[in-house]
Amino acid sequence: MKGIVLATLLSVAATTAYAQQQPQFTHYGLNGMYLNPAYAGIKGQTEINVIGRYQYLSLGNTVGDANGSPRTGMVSASIPVLATNGGVGATVYYDQAGVTNLTNAALSYSQHIKLGRGQLGIGVQGSFTYLSKGSYRPIDLNDPYVPESGSDHKFDAGAGLWYEAPKFYAGLSLNNLFRSTYTLQSARYATDASGAVKLDANGKPTIVGYQNTSQYLGENHAYFTAGYNIEASSSVTVTPMVLVKAVLPGRYDASSKYDNQHNYSFEGGVRATLNDQFWAGLNYRQDESIAGMIGYGFGADNRYRIGYAFDFIAFNQDARAFSSHEIMLSLRLPKALMLTRPAIRTPRYSF
Repeated sequence: MKGIVLATLLSVAATTAYAQQQPQFTHYGLNGMYLNPAYAGIKGQTEINVIGRYQYLSLGNTVGDANGSPRTGMVSASIPVLATNGGVGATVYYDQAGVTNLTNAALSYSQHIKLGRGQLGIGVQGSFTYLSKGSYRPIDLNDPYVPESGSDHKFDAGAGLWYEAPKFYAGLSLNNLFRSTYTLQSARYATDASGAVKLDANGKPTIVGYQNTSQYLGENHAYFTAGYNIEASSSVTVTPMVLVKAVLPGRYDASSKYDNQHNYSFEGGVRATLNDQFWAGLNYRQDESIAGMIGYGFGADNRYRIGYAFDFIAFNQDARAFSSHEIMLSLRLPKALMLTRPAIRTPRYSF
């Protein structure tokens, strides 16, 4: 069985690269709520995760400073709902890449169904995204194709499946189902007869209106993740894991949207955990980096966890930077139990 699972993980990972719009985390193996709405409550205990990521540390931008590095902060919560045999979840993240800022908040519900030795979660998600563009530096202030500033917001939806068993987990999800289009507007400035921009009394360009300058399409993102827990000894568990990411462009009826090899990417890694308290691991992100991870659990039942990941950018450093850094804080509460009164049987009543 172990051989079959490992072969499956490796075969699924045999895909090629793509460019993504959404944040990526090296701690994906401990961050199921971000990837999949069906993960909500599937562990049977409340989990709260906080992750901060600084990608491509000290990456310079086109004006010579180091503000080109993407930075991401994420908070997620997964809470079981025993009364419905389901779970609720929430995720909020803020992502800054250059002059683009994106804030996303999502609420999820997952219904759990007993299947074999594990549970299958069927999840749905509603999300709100706010996208803003900072100030570019166009040569021509009235260039209609260069957004100087602007923002837009949209509601969207997602869905997923997650299977959780004592030794195995797998999830498949799809978000941005509506493929919302964000329209960004920029100021339109007054010009004189020569075409020069007019200035007001304070020496600033005179704004006479606004114009649509660019659009941003929220593409469908699909995620497949899986892992298998191997008991190497009574105290050590080894977990190989994989994450396949895809952007699905085009119409839903477009037969070619799965054919573009640049729309797919994968990550694969392995994590060793000692007594459910200490862990260390390695991860490979296709055509980008090799990462090392360490972590420590403490408190009653190791309910508090802290982890750190260092990504060594092994490919195309000229367009990126030397390293990325990520910190994770996590809280796991004890598993909840359904409290019920024992039935009382009498000749007259049955409770």
